[in-house]
Amino acid sequence: MVTVTNVPLALIFYELFKVVNRRLALLTAFFILVATAIEAAGLVHEFAPLALLGSGPFATALPPAQLEALASLPGALSDGSYHVYTVFFGLDILCLAYLVLQSRFVPRAIGVLLAIGGVAYLVYSFADLLAPGFAAHLVPWIQLPAPIAEGAFSLWLLVFGVNTKGWTSRAGAAAYSASSSFSSIRRS
Repeated sequence: MVTVTNVPLALIFYELFKVVNRRLALLTAFFILVATAIEAAGLVHEFAPLALLGSGPFATALPPAQLEALASLPGALSDGSYHVYTVFFGLDILCLAYLVLQSRFVPRAIGVLLAIGGVAYLVYSFADLLAPGFAAHLVPWIQLPAPIAEGAFSLWLLVFGVNTKGWTSRAGAAAYSASSSFSSIRRS
């Protein structure tokens, strides 16, 4: 469900935050779309054991011990794809945090929470990749900031929405800035 909803969510957040910084909003959309593609590819591999151990042609192609070993391989490989996914997702959350902090139409406290959550994603991902024993000691504490930040952001948007006056003000300023940039290019 998350992989399906991330695509329209990337578009929604781009439209919402392009008035703050169009390029950074686009980069945020890029990071979440790449993370989603990596996550979806990893999910597809999770179905491999069903094909190997089912009643299809693979079930009799190899001895049972080899089939069981092959069936456990996608689970072992999923850690690697998860690390790559969380790097892109952590970068997405950090960019989103900056946009929220600069926006002034979503509370800055949520931006701070998102920044902490984004750093937590990156720290845990790299720690688990480089020093799994050390990363095991970080759990569950390193994982707490992300759901708190993302939950606060989601709840704020669902309950209060954005400050429409602040958003309209930013949108007007962004439109003026874009038109004045275009005018100066035309004069050149």
